[in-house]
Formats: sequence, structure tokens, C-alpha cells
Amino acid sequence: MTRKLAAYAAGLMACSSFTAPAFAQDAAPRAVPVADDNVIIVTATRRAQDVQDIPLAVTAISPQALENQGVDNIQEVTTLAPSFSSSQAQIASGSVVLRIRGVGTTSNNIGFESAVGIFIDGAYQSRPGVALSEFVDVERVEVLRGPQGTTFGRNTSAGALTITNNRPDLSEFGGFVNAGYGSFDEISLQGAVNVPIVQDTLALRVTGAYRERDGFLTVVNGAGTEIGDTNDVDQYLIRTQLGWDTESGLRGRLIADYSKSKSSCCGAIELYQSPLVPGGAFAAVGLGATGGNGQTTVSNNPFGQPEFEQALDDRIVSANFAPRADVDNFGLTGEVEFPISDSADVIFIGSYRKFESLEAYDSDFTALDVFNVDVLDLTIETFTAELRLQGEAAGGRLNYMIGGFYSDETLDQSVSFSLGEDYGEQVGALLFPATGGALGPNPLTLFTGVDPAGTTNTNRFQQDAQSYSIFTHNSFEITDGLELTLGARYSFEDKQGGFTQTAVNNQICPAVLGALAGIPASLQPTFIALGCFGFTAPADLPQAAALPLVRTFQSQFDDEELIYTARLGYEFAAPVNLYASFTHGYKSGGINLDTTAGVGGADPRFQSEEVDAYEIGLKSRLLDDALTVNIAAFHEEFSNFQVLEFTGTAFQTFNVPTAKSTGLEIEGLIRPNDELTFNFGGTFLDARYPEDCAGNQAAVVTVASLCGNPLTNAPDIVAVFGGLWEKPINDSTEFFLAGQIRLEDDQRTSTQAIVPPSAAQIAAAGSLQAAIDAAPLIIGDVQDGKEFINLRAGLRFADGAFSLEGFVNNLTDNVTRGVTFNTTLRGSGAANSRSAFSLQPRTYGVVLRAKF
Repeated sequence: MTRKLAAYAAGLMACSSFTAPAFAQDAAPRAVPVADDNVIIVTATRRAQDVQDIPLAVTAISPQALENQGVDNIQEVTTLAPSFSSSQAQIASGSVVLRIRGVGTTSNNIGFESAVGIFIDGAYQSRPGVALSEFVDVERVEVLRGPQGTTFGRNTSAGALTITNNRPDLSEFGGFVNAGYGSFDEISLQGAVNVPIVQDTLALRVTGAYRERDGFLTVVNGAGTEIGDTNDVDQYLIRTQLGWDTESGLRGRLIADYSKSKSSCCGAIELYQSPLVPGGAFAAVGLGATGGNGQTTVSNNPFGQPEFEQALDDRIVSANFAPRADVDNFGLTGEVEFPISDSADVIFIGSYRKFESLEAYDSDFTALDVFNVDVLDLTIETFTAELRLQGEAAGGRLNYMIGGFYSDETLDQSVSFSLGEDYGEQVGALLFPATGGALGPNPLTLFTGVDPAGTTNTNRFQQDAQSYSIFTHNSFEITDGLELTLGARYSFEDKQGGFTQTAVNNQICPAVLGALAGIPASLQPTFIALGCFGFTAPADLPQAAALPLVRTFQSQFDDEELIYTARLGYEFAAPVNLYASFTHGYKSGGINLDTTAGVGGADPRFQSEEVDAYEIGLKSRLLDDALTVNIAAFHEEFSNFQVLEFTGTAFQTFNVPTAKSTGLEIEGLIRPNDELTFNFGGTFLDARYPEDCAGNQAAVVTVASLCGNPLTNAPDIVAVFGGLWEKPINDSTEFFLAGQIRLEDDQRTSTQAIVPPSAAQIAAAGSLQAAIDAAPLIIGDVQDGKEFINLRAGLRFADGAFSLEGFVNNLTDNVTRGVTFNTTLRGSGAANSRSAFSLQPRTYGVVLRAKF
């Protein structure tokens, strides 16, 4: 086993400044130096190998590719990886969803773990929102496709995203600084300095970044007055590393990082206006013709795409106040590697992270003062430890790894809700069609004498979670060119948590329950639902024994699972490799940390998600290494697929018995000469709920209505194409032009594919399935296919020591929504308003870079 620190990152950059089919790194990799620029040495299986020799499907992205495409965070990796996508909803801390091969876990509930694991410098990040800090001084980013677990420190059912930051250089002083200015008054500053303290033994590396940008959405109130903006950026990061390598072979680094963000996220544009608005229900209760929505371009068209595009062109969202956020993120990571023989090493990776956020937002996403999150206070503390023994035996034919992993996570979230001044009239508008306005503008007050305005409460969700596992991953060369890989992990999961109510000032709910005898029987369920609105209702009222009212709960979740993988690879000739693999993957279940999880005595737990994944692949270098082509075909079968859906009044959590993802992936590079590099990639995908997905839950509407529909944000076709032209002008100056396009097919952008049928519809149709088949599509569910084009050009001076660049991202200014949802308390069923969170419009700017 080679003991020298290799400059494999330089090899990666020399190979291409765009994506290359590559693989994951070890926490403290020791790679074999190579002279061939077309060979990329990484350690996906925790040992140094040529990327083309490893039987895995992974996209690796170099730092130059990140710069060329303006990738600043994990969400923007989508630009370069066709099988990867991301979306974000209303909050900065907890609504990021990552997907690989169309598979991900909808967020907004801290009880859920991500189907796509994130690992930074080998340390597991327990939630995607924790890893949203800036990409700076990054060695490479890798997207591992398919379930992981036998080589990485945590089980993931869809895949993993690994981020490797540049290690301290023990021998040379150096660094860089970047400064940029762009649209929406964006100002960015990045830099790093590397200082050897003891030559070739100890070094310090300090990295920092600052970015500020105005929001691209303007927030207006019901009068059309601007009250702020949202979807802005205001953040900074500092990371300090101490790295060492001693004559005894003891090697490692200690990393401390801190980031701060006050970015406001996110504004929602109303895509489809509830028929109650043009029908006059809101005007009739005194809320104005538009129901308090400051936008004027919303639609009553079943799909509403042109109107949505116009609304985004205007960059207007409605709220009674602009969202606010204050996020602190601190972490420590340590890694130590020690050789115990010439062919074996012991490696330890430990980490501690504390993530804190304070946020507030208008939760009804209209200019009415209906329902607000006054304070969302979240703290996540995570400790992880991983110990591995790995090495070689049998004359180098066997590469083995044995290890153990432990994590301890503490979640503590307090959310203070309030009902605003317009809540009573909002209820009046919702009831207006059924009653003909007979109940007046505020039916709740009419029957109870209590105005719901001013109702407040604080709900607290806590969870302690421990995960233990032992694992092994081994590769054996059976004969020349034929290698068998076997891996296994046995995991134990233990979670304890629940919901308590720490403060409540709610008079309207008890008053409604006390007045039920005087309310018409047909309206009683609606009065209970709206008078005892789940997010603000008092918990554990005596009536909760018989009525669907909020209950506090404490629960425990325990599970254990054996996951395993087997791969067989054969090298036909030096540049051509074929492999086949099977992996049984797993993602832990847990506790639904939501106010409505215990209603009616329901079990707040949800089951673990499992997957059986099959894959065959071909990796090749052709035409004297001028062409690299990798192909992977896969089929993944999920059981107990975890789903979270917002109905407009509550979050529902459930497991779908079956989901599947089948497809074909192609990635490659073309290097016709020293000046030109082209990259290409495509994913042809069928990620879906099968027709029989409901299994033994066929009677559950939320489950059965998904069957036969594609997964959320999983387009059938995604293609990426890019090019880099580097043209020397003289001995020290170079011009470059880089471009990248991502093409996406149509895709669903909400969880539920159709309007769930009512009891009357089910009875009329004769069965649940017949009613589902006849139900209309949810409004605005399908996002039209789009293209996203990024361009960057510039000059490099003094052999790359300085550069001046100009860029434009989303050149065609495509209007895109990442998540579509039922607008809170804005209607029900087919009459519900639909809103969407939009993605970033066209941006442009200039960047100056300097290295020293």
C-alpha cells in the first residue's frame, strides 16, 4: 500500500474541468501518483484506484467545473449531474429535498432523514439543511448513485453526496482570493491561505467566504405595497484546518468551521386561484376581491403555467410580512490515520456539529393576516464516530475493510404559531358557498362569541436518536481481470421523541367544542377542523378521546437491519470494464414530529424504507483515451417508501408499500485536442408508484391515489451537455469559454397526483379505485420541460495566477417551480388554491480571481 500523499486532485483537474465519471474519496486518502492526465485516482472503496476500474456509478465534479458553472452550494450540483436534483420549500433550515434517480424524501419534518446522505470530509451531515453553507476551497464533489452503506458511515436508500475540501499543504505557502459582483447587487468574496508551520509535518489552512444578494422576489401586502423581498442571500463561512503527517506514518487533520446565514427563504407564488375568490366569497366577508392576494396574474386555468410565468416575471409574492431567518452552524471534524503494518491502516473519523436556526414566516402565503409562524427555533446536535481497519492481503489480491460507526443526534424544535386578524373572515369565505353567507363574515365568532384573532401557542418537538453499526467491505481478484466485491452492514436504530405543548393561548377551540350543539350537524366537522386548527389547537383536551383533536405524545422507535452488496467486475482490456451489482439498502424509519401525528390515538411512528437495487454498467476509454463513455442500467424496488404530504391544513406522513425506479444513465467526455473538452450525460428514468403500489393499504386514500403516477420531481429524461475551450493567446495568457446546458422533461412537482375523492364520490363511483380513476389532476401539478443554460468566459493571466471572468446563469431566464402545494387554508379539494416555490431566474456578473 502506497504511503505517499498523491496529488490526485491535480490529476482530476488536468483530466477535465467538467464532470467526469468518478468516485468517492477516503477521509484521509493515500493515492498512487500517476503521470497520465486521463487517469483519475480516487478511493471510492476506501483504497486508491483508477476511477474507471471501480464498479460503481458516480459523478465526480472538479473545483474547476464548480467555478465554470457558478455552483455555490449543494442545490446547484444539479447543473452538472443529470441523475441528481434538488428543491426547497418555505424555510431555510429544513425544507431542502435532494433526489438521486428520482428518489428522495420530502422534507418539512425534522423526524425524517434524507434518502440522499451528505458527507463532508467523511463526516455524515444529519439533515440537508445543515449542509447548505458555501462551496469554497473544495477539492471535489461526488454524487454516488444508488443505495450506500457498506463503505460510508450511514445508510442511505437513494445515494450519497460527498464533499471533499482541500487539505492543508504541508510543504508550500499559498492561497487564493476571489471577488465577484452580479445581478440583484450580489457581492461575493472567497479566499484561503495555507501556511506550513513545521515543514512537511504540520500546516494550517484557513478558508473564508462571504456572499450577499438582494432577493429576487418582492413581497407585497394586500394593498400592493412593497414590504420587503425574499429569496435573498446573506451569509458567511470560515473554516480552519490543522493538518499533519509524521515520520511514524500518523497522519490526519482537525477541522473547525462556522457559518452564519440570514438569508430569507422562501416566497411562494400563487399558481392557481381558488374559485372562491372570483366567486365572490372573499369579497362577501370583507376581504377584498382578490382575497388579500397582492398578485394579479394568478389563474383559474387548470394548469396556469403562462400566468405563473408572468407572476414570476413580475417577481411578486404576497404576504403580510417578509420571511426572516438567522442560522448558526458550527462543526468540528477530526480524522486520524495510522499504519499498523506495511499493508494495513487504522482510520478514525469523528465529528460534532451544532446547528441553530431562528425563523419566522407568513404560513398562509397570502397578504391576508391568517396564519403565521412567529418563531421557529430549531437546534440539532450531532456526534459521529467511525473506526476502520483496512488493508491488503493475499499478495495484494484481497483488499479488506472492517469497521464500526456510531452517531448520536439530538433534535429540539419549538414552533410558535398564531392566528391573525383575518382568520375568522377566512373561515367565513371558506364556508360561504355551503351556507350562502347565512353565517356572516365570521362564523366562528357568531356561534361562540370569541374572535380567533390573537390565538397563539408553542409546540415543541424533541428527539434523541442513536445509530450503531458494524460493517465490512472486501474486494478479491479471483483471476486476472475478474474481481468480486462483497460488503455488509448491520445497523441498529434507537429513537425516542415526541410532541409537547409549552404554551397555549387558545380560547376559540374550547368555545367551538362547547357550542357544537348549536351548530348544524353537517357543519360540525368543518367547525372542529377550523376552530381547532391543528397547528394552534390546545393539546389533550378531554374531547380528544372522541374527536380528531391534537394530542401530545411520546414514542420510541427501534429497528435493526442487515444491508449488503455484491458486485462482480471484469476488465476485458485495459480501457474497458463491465460490472454487475446487487445491493439491499435501508433508511431508518422514525417518529412523525408533527402536531397532528397523534390525532385519534394514531401511532406517530413511520416504518423504515428498504430498497433492492440491481445495476449493470460499462466503463470505457476509447480512441487513445480521447473518448470516455460510462453506461449504467439500474432497477430499484423500494418497500415502505416514506412520503410526507401537506393537505392545506396539516402534514400527513405515511409509507407507500411499493415504489420503483428504473433507468439508464450515460456519462462521458470527449477530448478532440488539448484545447477542447466536451462532456455529456443523460438519464432516462421511470421512477413511479406502480399500479398496485398500495398493497394492503388499498383503502387508504392518500396511498391509493398515488398508484400509477410518477414520483415527485422525477422527469423521464434529463440530459446535460457542456464544452470548454481553452485557447492560449501567448506564453502566459489564455482565453477560455465554458458552457453547460441541462434539459429536463415534464415532471410532477407535488406529492399528491390527483385530488383525493370525497366519501360521496367514492359511494357514487362504487369503489375507492373507481373514484380515484375519475378524479381530476391536481391543479398545476405538472411542470413543463425546461432547459437551463450557463455560460462563462474570461482571460487567465500569468499562467493562471489571475483571471477575469464574466458569467450568466439560466441564460434563457426560465421560469421554474421546484415545489407545488395546496395553499394553506385557501380551499379544499378541487377548489383549493395552488401555490409554488420558484427557482432562481437569470443571473449574471463578473468575477476576479487571484492565486498566490
